[in-house]
Order: sequence, then structure tokens, then C-alpha cells
Amino acid sequence: MITATHISKTYGNTQVLNIEDLKIPKGQSFGLVGNNGAGKTTFFNMLLDLIRSTTGEITNHDIAVNKSEEWKSFTGSFIDESFLIGYLTPEEYFYFIGDLRGMNTADVDAYLQPFEEIFNEEILGKKKFLRDLSKGNQKKAGIVAALIGNPQVIVLDEPFANLDPTTQIRLKKMLKSLTENNEVTVLISSHDLSHVTEVCERIVVLEKGNVVKDLNTSEETLTELESYFSA
Repeated sequence: MITATHISKTYGNTQVLNIEDLKIPKGQSFGLVGNNGAGKTTFFNMLLDLIRSTTGEITNHDIAVNKSEEWKSFTGSFIDESFLIGYLTPEEYFYFIGDLRGMNTADVDAYLQPFEEIFNEEILGKKKFLRDLSKGNQKKAGIVAALIGNPQVIVLDEPFANLDPTTQIRLKKMLKSLTENNEVTVLISSHDLSHVTEVCERIVVLEKGNVVKDLNTSEETLTELESYFSA
């Protein structure tokens, strides 16, 4: 379980995040939506200990993320291209991540085979550095790298942005399959309401850093979200 208790983030006199109590059970597919500046990426950055909260605490499987690094061994994430190592080829980057997860190159090669459809012959074997790939292909590489080693918790910020429709469909299918056994917790933020509604069983809406809706996904959820954001 992931818990956020009394967390806030303030820059100067501006509070950008204020979540009193949020619990994300193990195995849940969790979606975070909101307009620009709502606090989505701030929350994910705090969850990954990339920035520190002003108040409160976030725990990942009972580990306070700002007090121990033990949670990193079972957590995979991709926020943006800054997570990549631009001067490596995709293969070198995947092997690097695999090594961190205790996998050898043969393990990584075998792991990558099911992702050939997503890569669409544009990433592996091209002798290109990650920095020279398109934004969409950088995102594909980052998402796949986040999944190496079968982490128990996966955090993805705007995973559908910059991807072509075919890849979006394949990615949605893959993400839904990850939580089928209720063992892997997947957290996704997105501006695309239809994608996140299709993938996530629970959706939280942030507005100006505050939780304003907490919904269990149903057939009416997309309509409710569209109505909220169009008001």
C-alpha cells in the first residue's frame, strides 16, 4: 500500500499540493487527473523522493520514501526524458537498468522480446543514442525500462503523450494486464481522460493541489469527468 498523510508542498507563499489522507492499496490501478498546475507531477515527484514535502509523509509498502531507499528495489518509474541517460543507446540503457535489478544481458534481451510491437522496429538495433530518438520513442524506452525487473509499484507520468494511436492502444493493453493479478500497483497521471478511465480502476482528480474527486471507475466515470472539466 502507498499512503500519503498530511502532505503539502509550498513554494514561498504558494501552496501547490495539499493532500490530507490518500491510500492506494496494493494491486490497484490508480489514475491521477487534473489541469496543468494541479499538482499531479508534484505528487509523483514526492512519491519518488525527487522533491521533499513541506509537511507530512509518504510511505511505499510501509517505508517512508524520504527516510530510506529500500522502496527503490521494487519501484519502477518514468516521469520524463530526464530519467534517461542520453548518451547511451537504448540497449545500453536497458542493460544498465537490468543490472540494477540483478539481471544479466541475456535476461534483459529475453525480457524485451514481448515489447517488439511497441518498439515497432524504431528503437533496438538502430545504433542511435537515446537523446537522438523522437519524443515518442524516448517515452517508449523510458516506460519499458521502468518495467524491467517486474517491480511491484510502477509510476508513470503522462505515459500516453507523444505516442501514436497504435502504441497507445498497445500500452493500455499492457498496463491493464499488469494489474490483473492484483500484485502490481500502477499509478498513472494523464491529461487524457478517456485513456486513464480505460486503464484505471480508481481515479483521483486534483485541483490546485487538493483532492476534489475520488472515483471508482464505472461506465459513467468518463462522462462525469468530462462534465467536471467542462464546467
